Amino acid sequence: MKHIQIIMPEVKECSAQSCGFNKNSGCHARAITIGDNEVPGCDTFFAVPDPSSHAKSTGRTSGVGACKVADCKFNDDYECMADEVVVAYNNSKANCQTYAHR
Repeated sequence: MKHIQIIMPEVKECSAQSCGFNKNSGCHARAITIGDNEVPGCDTFFAVPDPSSHAKSTGRTSGVGACKVADCKFNDDYECMADEVVVAYNNSKANCQTYAHR
C-alpha cells in the first residue's frame, strides 16, 4: 500500500464517546471531514451501540482532512488551517468547537 504524508490540524480532543473512532476522548480516524456548508458538524462521526466495537487503531491521532464550512475563518480552499481542533458532542451531534465565523 502506498502512503502519503500530509500536514493537517490535529483533532486535539473529541467528547463524542459513542463514535466508532473515539477512544478515551481521542479521535483515531485517519482524518475527519468537518461540515456541510453551514453546520460545523463532524461528518466522520458514526454511532456504535457497543463500546467494544470502537476502532482498534488507537495508536494514531486523527487530523482534519477537509472542511466544507465556507464561512469558517480557518477554512482555506476547503482545508482547515487551525492549529488543532476540538470536537464536542451535544444534542446528539458531534460539532467542531474550533469553528469561528469569518
